[in-house]
Amino acid sequence: MMDSLLIANRGEIACRIIRTARSLGVRSIAVYSEADRSGLHVRLADEAVLIGPAAAAESYLRPEKLLAAAAQTGARAIHPGYGFLSENPEFAAAVKGAGLIWVGPPASAIRAMGLKDAAKKLMTKAGVPVTPGYLGDDQDATRLQKEAAAIGFPVLIKAVAGGGGKGMRKVERGADFAAALTSCRREAAASFGDERVLIEKYVTSPRHIEVQVFADSHGNAVHLFERDCSLQRRHQKVIEEAPAPGMDAATREAVCGAAVKAALAVGYEGAGTIEFIADASEGLRADRIWFMEMNTRLQVEHPVTELITGVDLVEWQLRVASGERLPAGQDELMIRGHAMEARLYAENPATGFLPSTGPLTHFRMPGGGVRVDTGVEQGGAVTPFYDPMIAKLIVAAPTRQAAAAKLAAACAEVEVWPVKTNAAFLARAASHAEFVAGHIDTGFIEKHIAELVPAAEISEDVFAAAARARLDAYREPATPWGAANGLRLNAAAKIQVDVQCGAERQIVSLDETSGRSLRSAKVGAETIVFERGNAFAFSEPQSLAAGAGAAADGAIRAPMPGRIIAVKIADGAAVVKGQALITMEAMKMEHTLTAPFDGHAADLAHKTGDQVSEGTVLLRITREK
Repeated sequence: MMDSLLIANRGEIACRIIRTARSLGVRSIAVYSEADRSGLHVRLADEAVLIGPAAAAESYLRPEKLLAAAAQTGARAIHPGYGFLSENPEFAAAVKGAGLIWVGPPASAIRAMGLKDAAKKLMTKAGVPVTPGYLGDDQDATRLQKEAAAIGFPVLIKAVAGGGGKGMRKVERGADFAAALTSCRREAAASFGDERVLIEKYVTSPRHIEVQVFADSHGNAVHLFERDCSLQRRHQKVIEEAPAPGMDAATREAVCGAAVKAALAVGYEGAGTIEFIADASEGLRADRIWFMEMNTRLQVEHPVTELITGVDLVEWQLRVASGERLPAGQDELMIRGHAMEARLYAENPATGFLPSTGPLTHFRMPGGGVRVDTGVEQGGAVTPFYDPMIAKLIVAAPTRQAAAAKLAAACAEVEVWPVKTNAAFLARAASHAEFVAGHIDTGFIEKHIAELVPAAEISEDVFAAAARARLDAYREPATPWGAANGLRLNAAAKIQVDVQCGAERQIVSLDETSGRSLRSAKVGAETIVFERGNAFAFSEPQSLAAGAGAAADGAIRAPMPGRIIAVKIADGAAVVKGQALITMEAMKMEHTLTAPFDGHAADLAHKTGDQVSEGTVLLRITREK
């Protein structure tokens, strides 16, 4: 076993690797950018090295800086985590070339599986079934449109070097293909430095099934069963589980067997994931499940596999990288119970899931047997420089139904402020009747979005909890009811409290028991009430007239901090309601701002490449006279 390990990553995966390294007596070395000086992974590691500015391209994506940090600290091995350089074959080769242990597969395997088109050709040769589509070298837009029409719409355009849902577009009609291709290529070039794409048939009732594989340098390979990652939004996984619901023994044997065959075909070593797309219109069947791609690294959702098998996958990675044989054979691995994981993102579902950044003034995660993998803590911050995932909530139970109930309860207990999160959305998804029944596919969230992100409404319980908190803040030990602005005696056993959340204001009648069912926290001048993952901010009551909003003034403001990547309108040009105006990029995602009504563009203040802060007025739309 190696004696020291540099973790070439950040956030929750760095913290996760540090925990296992410590349990094995391995010295852990963190790296960090200027934005991560106070990061949790920096505090947890035995040693930490600054490697550059906040931008990943100047820090976490610079191989020479990572290798220099390893040399400076005397690290014996490098673990890349996931994302960043984890699937970069040149970095893997450079680590080996420096005489260090690379905790990952050989560079040759990463190259073989790193491009989706080449990987599919290799899998076809190895006898692994692949999704129908176009994998050709001709990248002319006209040729790609012709191939898409031949495959038949709907189709998926996918970056050949893609991953994590980036560089992927679903196209329903031929008329939409050219615009989707342009957008996909731009995102692929920005994310992976490669704009090439492939075209796949879009499966209309798709399930995303993936198999965890592991191999060592002695020719041994096993699978650790499958995961279902079908709950997705914009091709980003939201809730994952293991095992896959509805997977019978025969289908499991066929799919997992194909996964091991795929790993052996590329001379694999270490942890990897073989991803399949399943046509679930008639349930899970072996003849309706096709290879999509291989992720030559540890996956974000690996904890659900750990909970059903009792295996520490990071420990296996370190042992295999050190030259040891796999700790267990296939016949020693078995499934115990059911596990689920929800990804907690710093984003606001009410505004179309736009990223949310800022300080984590209040940050409380659930307890009670819930595994929380996170890279942040109270007093830290969410910056605009990296992925918006701030934690993973993972649960296990004897049955799938029990696991779903436990996950929903865990998400409902999340308390974060002032950063917005998707906790309430996750709680609703995990408790949705169709999800609990196992009726899922990759279109589940889109189909049920109105139920998962309902119109904002403040319940009477929330108002009561805010009133209780305000009352408790004004109480004085010697005078139980105290003399306080906005508090009025109503009857012997009740008191009236004036509370306000945004423009909504109520006078709440309290007795000694009301308002105690929900938690609240005082953050600055505000009282925050938490209810099933939602957070409601109450301020000192103001005149109701003061909260009234004027008619929309046509100002197009940046909804989050980010970079302008496209300006689609000229100053003075006529626009129609819904027309695309400006495209921004933040936290690796594109967001297009549109015209709120017919009119003309005016005061265009920014150009492509500008970095803007949240709330910046980018231009104005003046109404038609």
